[in-house]
Amino acid sequence: QVQLVESGGGLVQAGGSLRLSCAASGIIFRASAMAWYRQAPGKERELVARINMFSSTNYADSVKDRFTISRDNAENTVYLEMNSLKPEDTAVYYCHALSVGTAYWGQGTQVTVSS
Repeated sequence: QVQLVESGGGLVQAGGSLRLSCAASGIIFRASAMAWYRQAPGKERELVARINMFSSTNYADSVKDRFTISRDNAENTVYLEMNSLKPEDTAVYYCHALSVGTAYWGQGTQVTVSS
């Protein structure tokens, strides 16, 4: 059974920082591409950042130079370090895994940035 469990969300003031974690089980983590998506109220889910099995990364333009995605294959965990947070970063953040051609989603964690 595949599980992606996110943690680390919360309420933070603009300019602050948060670190999201996603603990994966039931997949071959080291061979999986991992990503973070987010969905704000009334908007479509969008890609925030992704990291492949070689630790090559991509970011949405809106978060470049503020967010950093990383992975720890020994802990089967992917992280999203978020700095200089803005109110427009407010959303539910979802962990995503692509493992052997199958996509999996976590349940999401709420991030709220107050102005």
